[in-house]
Amino acid sequence: MFSKFNSKNKYNNEKLNKDNRLKNESSNPIGSSIVNKLNNLNLSANANNRLYGGYYSASNKVVKKVDLNEFISIVNEIFSSKDDVSEVFYSIHNLCSNCLNTNYTALGLLNLQKNCINLKLIDKLDSVYSSRLLTTNDINPIIKAYLSNEVIVCDDSSFLSVVHLKQDSCFIIPVVVKNETKGVILFGTQNKNMPLPELKLISTMIGLFVQNRNLEQKVIQNADNDSLTGLFNYRKIRQICISEVTKIGSKNCPISLIMLDINNMMSINKEFGCQKGDEIIQMVAKSLKELIGISKYYASRYISDDFCIIMPDTDENEAIEFAGRLKYSLSCQNIDDVGPLKVSIGVVTANGEKDEKLDTEKLFSLARQAMYISKNKAYETGESSIITSSQFKFWDDIALKSYASVLTKEYSYMGANFEEELVNQIKNEDVLSQVHLIDLVTLLASAIDAKDEYTKGHSLSVSRYSEALARALNLPEKEVEQIKLGALLHDVGKIGIPEHILKKTDKLTDEEWKIMKEHPVIGAEKVLKSNSSLHKLIPIVKYHHEHYDGSGYPDKLKGENIPLVARIVAVADAYHALISDRPYRKGLSIEKACEILRIGSNIQWDSNLVRKFIELAPSLATKI
Repeated sequence: MFSKFNSKNKYNNEKLNKDNRLKNESSNPIGSSIVNKLNNLNLSANANNRLYGGYYSASNKVVKKVDLNEFISIVNEIFSSKDDVSEVFYSIHNLCSNCLNTNYTALGLLNLQKNCINLKLIDKLDSVYSSRLLTTNDINPIIKAYLSNEVIVCDDSSFLSVVHLKQDSCFIIPVVVKNETKGVILFGTQNKNMPLPELKLISTMIGLFVQNRNLEQKVIQNADNDSLTGLFNYRKIRQICISEVTKIGSKNCPISLIMLDINNMMSINKEFGCQKGDEIIQMVAKSLKELIGISKYYASRYISDDFCIIMPDTDENEAIEFAGRLKYSLSCQNIDDVGPLKVSIGVVTANGEKDEKLDTEKLFSLARQAMYISKNKAYETGESSIITSSQFKFWDDIALKSYASVLTKEYSYMGANFEEELVNQIKNEDVLSQVHLIDLVTLLASAIDAKDEYTKGHSLSVSRYSEALARALNLPEKEVEQIKLGALLHDVGKIGIPEHILKKTDKLTDEEWKIMKEHPVIGAEKVLKSNSSLHKLIPIVKYHHEHYDGSGYPDKLKGENIPLVARIVAVADAYHALISDRPYRKGLSIEKACEILRIGSNIQWDSNLVRKFIELAPSLATKI
């Protein structure tokens, strides 16, 4: 049954290790602090009762009753001072050999995956034997005890197939925790009057010890792994990144980091439920595991539907190639009700100690920034994309605006409270400088573009055209800056208009048009009025849809009763709308747009401003 797995060399090595352990613990593996207790509990000073003494001599000694309090004290100290099941088992073996005069001890624990019990036996000479018993072999006494959950006492140990142990009686005790059998423990002896309460106590304590160690392993695993995907979690992947960056800190070798985001996940959760979202996240995790395989890469679920891959000793080209394979693999996944899986991927690479990017936090920041630019691009094209940090500068306009656009877009998915949240932020913002004011206006402009994707870039162009017209009129610099910022926010009220109206490609109904015409008042009264630093921009936002003949909205102002700043922005707004593509038509040529402006002079727009703007139009950039 058993195979003695220690060859002569293995035996000598194990013997040497255990002899060293005995020396370290005052010649007793249980620990020097309880040597005296063991000596007091030893039944005889005779060599036959010592650890290595008189193994083959038949011992007919009657074992004295062990003092239960002392025995429990020693058992408790074993379990409280050991960290490993093997150490506990070895200490229990020596305790029983010294105190109960056993000739061998064996421990068998269930291997659930292979449906067997892995048994390990140690005799008095410290010889170690191992065996694997299938739980279907119910003829074997060990399996019988395991299946019946009852103590079995055998008159001999011949079923173990170890020649020098055949004459020993065997006590087989199930190891049970919370009514669940975890295995068995065996005690071999020539004494048939073994104290069962003490043996059952050891069995119970081993069961609890094994259970606690299993729980500890699960806690450790859960501390490092994401429960939904099985990948590393946010905390662990950052630890790995720090470690890998430290390793290459003094070497000239690259490290790459990939950040991946699942496109439209918030809308998927909203439309199909979080269960569908979880299925998609698990699908991405599975593809990641398959691609990484046994490579040196580390993958994690970073945050929500974001994933991160750390790639030691991988340059940018290799990282891009891997990202391409990942993108292709995911694009082949067709999700029910959703369609092909699309992702946004950001890549950053650093090399050696001289690379300024070789800082863990900066690596993560650059990778996320690249991912946000990729995500912003996905909003425009509807396709998966890969962006590397080498394609942009961290603080350039594209990077910052993409970041703001993505954040506001995600925020808008949260529903009707988006407007209130933004207004509260603006209301509580303490503007300390002109630069701060520009940042605040830029944030609001990005919110507009995120809400109404068909006018993306419109606010920026209107601001540029308005500034050019204001300078052509030789207006004071302060007024030019006011017009520039106000034009950037002229449509800010659209954040309060329902998306189904903003994105409608057909003609609006009368009721829908009525709602749309509220955006100048929403922008002026609800957004800008909430912060005193923005009050000077209110005339532009509120009146840029007033018509020179008094037919506009919201207040039907006429002629020069319309503030000049609003009249300037009205011309720039109309011009850019005319030259821009819309879902329902292609953009017009510059000549055609200027002709329409000329026809509308003194009707919709100030004729003097139209005349001046037409002079400027050819020098302005072509349509965006």
